[in-house]
Amino acid sequence: MSKFYDYAVMKRDGSELPMKEFAGKVVLVVNTATGCGFTPQYEDLEKIYEEFHDQGLEILDIPCNQFAGQTPGTDEEVHEFCTLKYNTKFDQMKKSEVNGSGALELYKYLKSQKTFEGFGKGPKALMMSAMLKKIDPDYKNNAEIKWNFTKFLVDREGNVVRRFEPTADMKTVREAVQELI
Repeated sequence: MSKFYDYAVMKRDGSELPMKEFAGKVVLVVNTATGCGFTPQYEDLEKIYEEFHDQGLEILDIPCNQFAGQTPGTDEEVHEFCTLKYNTKFDQMKKSEVNGSGALELYKYLKSQKTFEGFGKGPKALMMSAMLKKIDPDYKNNAEIKWNFTKFLVDREGNVVRRFEPTADMKTVREAVQELI
């Protein structure tokens, strides 16, 4: 059976980043976008990173253009946007797919470990549900990534312990990270 540490992603420079480099660390894996309604979550992600990085947190930022083309531009342009607009200290990886036949093997694994459990409550949850019903009428019954800023939390042993949809309160994400630190 595969484990989180068996996978790798591509860095912006085209080199491989094996997940085994994160052994013993808490990892938050996020598919991101630069032109999405959830893009301001970069600010919260950076705060979480700054608070917990020295205690062993890594954020794996994987830009993805699969959702309404909300991540235009090159890998370098995405990185420049993140560092200039949100002053991110964690790096952005090579733009990649998270669903479909071209999905990263890492994402296939993450989805096999934690499936979709709903968007929760509130206006953003209702908006996402209404939009996804049009895109994928069966969205509630599959593990596919629904939108940008879906997050997977991995503990220090490489276990995928939580999945947060983009509608999740970032305070909840922070608390879950803190529990593992």
